Amino acid sequence: MSFSILQKIGEAQKKSSVVDVRSGDTVKVTQKIKEGEKFRSQVFEGVVVRVDRKDSHTARIVVRKIASGVGVEKSFLIHSPLVEKIEVVRRAKVRRNNLSYLRERSGKSARLAGKDFDRAAVNALPSKEEPAEAPTEPTTEDSPKAE
Repeated sequence: MSFSILQKIGEAQKKSSVVDVRSGDTVKVTQKIKEGEKFRSQVFEGVVVRVDRKDSHTARIVVRKIASGVGVEKSFLIHSPLVEKIEVVRRAKVRRNNLSYLRERSGKSARLAGKDFDRAAVNALPSKEEPAEAPTEPTTEDSPKAE
């Protein structure tokens, strides 16, 4: 009984539409950062190393980039209100979910083989709720007007 209540709470926390992100994708994650009383947007661009719990409200991606010659990994909760937007820039052909082997590599050995994909279609946010079709009523143009 309590499990179904937890599921309902988790579903309520989910964002209505999220971009399909996979391991090996190069993404731009726009995140809201609070400094004092102000908010600003910061973009973090890198390769998705890992995707966790994709269907859950606690879905998470780990993004890795090289900054000033040092590898930096950052974890993002996909359904967090602080994550404004996730945009897929490139898609690569990978055969596993956790690309932890990229940590030991640098330069050309860290490259992933690119894969063709429709960037506009992937980054278009799918709407979860489709409008239900209303029953068709006879239009007033077809019926004679009574005056």
